[in-house]
Amino acid sequence: MLLVVDVGNTQTHFGAFDGEELVEHWRFATVRESTADELGAALRNLLGLRGYGFGDLQASIVSSTVPRLEPEWTTMAERYLGHEMHAVGPGTRTGMAIRYDNPREIGADRLVNAVAIRERFSGLAVCVDFGTATTFDIVSPGGEYLGGALMTGIEISLEALSERGARLPKIDLAPPKSVVGKNTIDAIRAGVVYGYAGAIDAILRRLYDELGSTADVVATGGLSSLVVPYTDEIEHVDDLLTLTGLRLLHARNS
Repeated sequence: MLLVVDVGNTQTHFGAFDGEELVEHWRFATVRESTADELGAALRNLLGLRGYGFGDLQASIVSSTVPRLEPEWTTMAERYLGHEMHAVGPGTRTGMAIRYDNPREIGADRLVNAVAIRERFSGLAVCVDFGTATTFDIVSPGGEYLGGALMTGIEISLEALSERGARLPKIDLAPPKSVVGKNTIDAIRAGVVYGYAGAIDAILRRLYDELGSTADVVATGGLSSLVVPYTDEIEHVDDLLTLTGLRLLHARNS
């Protein structure tokens, strides 16, 4: 089986593929101080819950937005899995032209998402990833990575609101009851969810105007299911998109 690991700033999402089939996947909080041994112990325990062990993993690939954790994951693979883990980076073969001023600036997760939507759609395609940052990544009908846009993630905005507003509480994100909140918590939820949905639609419409065409749009990331129902422009939600992109990249670099 193939181990695929997507290390985000807030959560780490990883899974195991048997061929093209995702056998199992898990999420846990990203801890920046984690060591290779701690990651190995967590992986072993989660695999064991499904009746698997280290010996079932013949290959692995990692995409990390946390620079400190990338070498910890690759060391874990060498020590416990007995093979070299591929780390997505500037030397990774993507099979697509990169139309970016400095390709080394592209986050690994954004590159992985672009590969995944290139495989899925034949025309102009956009991935909107709801993570610590909300990112937009665009692939042309010819399969070129064109670039994209980044905006502050929803959770960061909520944290800033409660930290800067002395009377504003920290809240859990949930679907708003209406645009007109009857209490502070409902008012914050309405502003954040409807506000982000409107901002995302606005960026996508400007993108269509700039490129002269509408696009297939797919959302991914932990908070996508909360916001997407309130958008007009996002057609698809795929929480496994990044893991699929990692599988594709592994095949192209084996």
